[in-house]
Amino acid sequence: MKLGLFLMPMHPPGKPHADCYELDLETLRRADALGYDEAWIGEHFTSAWENIPAPDLIIAAALRETRRIRLGTGVACLPNHHPVVLAHRIAQLDQMAKGRFNFGIGTGGFPGDFTLFGVDNRAGEQYGLTRQAIDAILRLWSDDPEPFAAETRWWRFQVPAADPTRGIALHMKPYQRPHPPIAVAGFSPWSPTLVLAGERGWIPMSINFAPTPTLKTHWQAVEQGAAKTGAATDRRQWRICRDVHVAETTEQARREALAGAQAEVYRRYFFPLTASAGQTPLFKCHPAEPDDVVTPEYLLEHTWIVGDPDTCVERIRALYDEVGGFGALVQLVYDWGDDNPLAFRSMELLAREVMPRLRDLGR
Repeated sequence: MKLGLFLMPMHPPGKPHADCYELDLETLRRADALGYDEAWIGEHFTSAWENIPAPDLIIAAALRETRRIRLGTGVACLPNHHPVVLAHRIAQLDQMAKGRFNFGIGTGGFPGDFTLFGVDNRAGEQYGLTRQAIDAILRLWSDDPEPFAAETRWWRFQVPAADPTRGIALHMKPYQRPHPPIAVAGFSPWSPTLVLAGERGWIPMSINFAPTPTLKTHWQAVEQGAAKTGAATDRRQWRICRDVHVAETTEQARREALAGAQAEVYRRYFFPLTASAGQTPLFKCHPAEPDDVVTPEYLLEHTWIVGDPDTCVERIRALYDEVGGFGALVQLVYDWGDDNPLAFRSMELLAREVMPRLRDLGR
């Protein structure tokens, strides 16, 4: 089983951006040294907590400071971008990474970003726009020499005809051909974006909010999409994001998780945000449960992976068995402020004492 990081990121509002980004880079340097397989960097424009609007810039910086870890957008929210611009930026980034790059895409989910870019998420405009954008990007990356045009109410473009005498050519292609590995994120039950992943044979990613019953629908969505096109499915490609905190004892790990940044972010950010959108049920294992059951303590018991190394091994194996198998555990990362040594210690224990005991999974 592979081990990854998900940096949404998660910094307290008001912390200087430069300090936030330096902590993100330090986290990536440590993950690389510890043998993490991959890291995914989030994108938001109007979230004061998730304060990276340009994950490609963080990745470009991290490429110079890491050696083996694969880095990816987690995710590029396609409704936020003109596809020609994004196609060129991602292709250039893949060239700079010499292939040490994954292209994570999604529809976006932050209400402020939908407002900023004029996307009616209540009508589901983000889903069609995402499909149109990725299809345009893939055609721009193809070897098809014919010029073409595309237009939606959000963007339009016209590829010029190649003119060698004037040096005009659509020359920017990814290093990995025909394109970098594409991952698609989903979090709602039977996620439409995970249907897309299944249709195209792309990497499915389930975000950390999803309890086990929802995760089971995620793989069903992948299979549903694959059935439409005949694409192959492989559970080893499936990434499941989880809140993970490891300490020397389970009592210590639980205490730190509930007293530290992990629970604080849920109380101050995730819970108010999802409640305002009527999405509190996303956290529940059983839909009939009342909304007020959703607390950090509830997540600690049902969704988070928190404990000493033995406990975390047991929890990950149980999750693996319950969902029918997956290929990579992706750990969510928080800004613990003065207590960041606790987060770094958790990463070390996870990489060195938990994951080696799970090598038999995901094969």
